[in-house]
Amino acid sequence: MAALKIAFEAPDNLAGACPSKSRPIDLVHLATQTMGDKLLEIEVLQLFARQTRQLMKELSSADADATVTSAHRLKGAALAVGAFGVAEAAGAVETEPEQAVHLAALSAAVIEAELFILKLCR
Repeated sequence: MAALKIAFEAPDNLAGACPSKSRPIDLVHLATQTMGDKLLEIEVLQLFARQTRQLMKELSSADADATVTSAHRLKGAALAVGAFGVAEAAGAVETEPEQAVHLAALSAAVIEAELFILKLCR
C-alpha cells in the first residue's frame, strides 16, 4: 500500500519552478509565440529591443498622459515576447506614472532583458 501512495503522490520539486520563467525572457513562451522558429525568435527579440529603447526615450521626456501610453505599449510588447519582468515593471509605471521608483525598476528590467537578448543573438 505504501508503494501505491508513493507512486501516485506528486513529487516534491520546488513547486513547479520553471527555469524559463526565471530568465528575463521566457524562452518557452517565445517559442510558443513563434512556433519554434529560431530565426523568427531572434528577429522578434531584436525588434522588441529596438522598440523598447524608443519607448524608454519617450518615457524619460514625457508628460503624465504620454508616460501612461508609452508604459502601456511597452507592457504589451513585453508580454508578447515573454519579458514578464519588463511587463510587470511597465504595468507599475502605467498605474503610478509619478513614482520615480517604478521608472527606475523598469529601466533595470529593460537593461536586464536587453543584455539577455544580446547574449542570445551572438
